[in-house]
Amino acid sequence: MLTWGDEYPIHQTPEPVWVAGTDRNFYDRYFFNGYSLDGSVFFGASFGVYPHLNIMDGAFSILKDGVQKSIHLSRIMNHERMDTRVGPMSIEVLSPLKSVRIKFEDAEGISADLTFEGRHFPVEEPRFTTRSGSRMIMDVTRMTQNGRWSGWIKVDGEKIEIASDNFFGTRDRSWGVRPIGAQDQQPVVPQKLPQFYWLWTPLNFENLAMYFHVNEDKAGGRWNTRSVLAMDGAGPDELMHLNNPEFTAEYDAGTRRVRKGTLSVTDGKGREHKVYYEPLGVFQMKGIGYTHPDWSHGAFKGEYAIEREDFKPGVMAWNQPDNLHIQAISKVRHEGPDGKSSEGIGALEQLFIGPHDPTGWKELFDA
Repeated sequence: MLTWGDEYPIHQTPEPVWVAGTDRNFYDRYFFNGYSLDGSVFFGASFGVYPHLNIMDGAFSILKDGVQKSIHLSRIMNHERMDTRVGPMSIEVLSPLKSVRIKFEDAEGISADLTFEGRHFPVEEPRFTTRSGSRMIMDVTRMTQNGRWSGWIKVDGEKIEIASDNFFGTRDRSWGVRPIGAQDQQPVVPQKLPQFYWLWTPLNFENLAMYFHVNEDKAGGRWNTRSVLAMDGAGPDELMHLNNPEFTAEYDAGTRRVRKGTLSVTDGKGREHKVYYEPLGVFQMKGIGYTHPDWSHGAFKGEYAIEREDFKPGVMAWNQPDNLHIQAISKVRHEGPDGKSSEGIGALEQLFIGPHDPTGWKELFDA
């Protein structure tokens, strides 16, 4: 089968582009978040392509005044991976590795036209590879880029102007293998308690951006981590890779939600940088499909489906499985080695499942 992609010199195998290896869990995804400098408006979007499931889906969600409003979308994609439209939602690459546009035609009370402009060359995260016994669970490449937003969002008749001097955010692109769609009917044996400790925290300051993530195993061993500082306009050889990242956290009593955090890193000259986090609110990642019980990524919803969902993150049980994955909108302060500091804002993404010795967690959702 030939598709639009075969017109471009992007083939990786002798097969046409619509073939994506042999693993049914192969995926290709866009993720976006954006927020006003005061944290009063936060939005997120996802858009996924699942070649072997023949499904394409998307979601757009906005958090304002304590209410998160989301629209979920899905369609059969007929193996055309480059037709990045699902119902009213579309993704357009304006300038590769720099600028992307999201359009959301009026549907279910929500519409938007948003353009993302990267502040620096994307950060390539280390390849994520993890197994459950002999079965591959994740084999993923990701790139992350901080930037500015311009455009507008309209929600239930209220129009929100998005200006590049007031709205920062982050986008990522990831592709590879991870659990998608229907769960495997035959789990790996012997079964073990699930374990996943994940922090992902892209931050925006006035003239620079910072980035840190970490995956830790039960014992606290880091199996994937990276930290980067990027000045505005930094090219691929100008990203400052930071060393020895240490994130310490205090948690809200009786929960696994970070109440206050500190990141300590050193630059290539051995100088220390510190970032202090003060979470302001919670954006539920299930609003854009992550761990959603009905609208999980790659779920088959028929030829075409659309659904709106509203909820209040602040009153939702933290330990309900589909509420665990969050991004905490956070005020941050960067203290550099020269004694200067700057205020910023960003996301503190958290997904903590199962035991983690450094924090004393022993069960699936204890605190």
